[in-house]
Amino acid sequence: MTKKFLTAFAVLALAVASAASSHRVTLFQTSEIGGKQLKAGDYKLHIEGEKVTLAAGKETIETTGKVETSSEKFPTTTVRYGGDSRVQEIRIGGTNTKVVFN
Repeated sequence: MTKKFLTAFAVLALAVASAASSHRVTLFQTSEIGGKQLKAGDYKLHIEGEKVTLAAGKETIETTGKVETSSEKFPTTTVRYGGDSRVQEIRIGGTNTKVVFN
């Protein structure tokens, strides 16, 4: 009974851990994500399903993004911009995960 409980608990813990993840990202310029402006600086990036939250101190935004998996791991966290200050995607260093914004 105890062994089954521990196994079930371990599976649940792994599922929760993989469903939500947090990372650090640096914006080197004023950027627009989800129609909101963010100042340059260091942010905590939290991903839970398609819900994406960026937070730095009191400044927090929530938006949606499509999480995609690349065939290769990204060596560093990088922010890709459109023709202006609008963030198109964030590639998370050390993983093969990227978040694509509309």
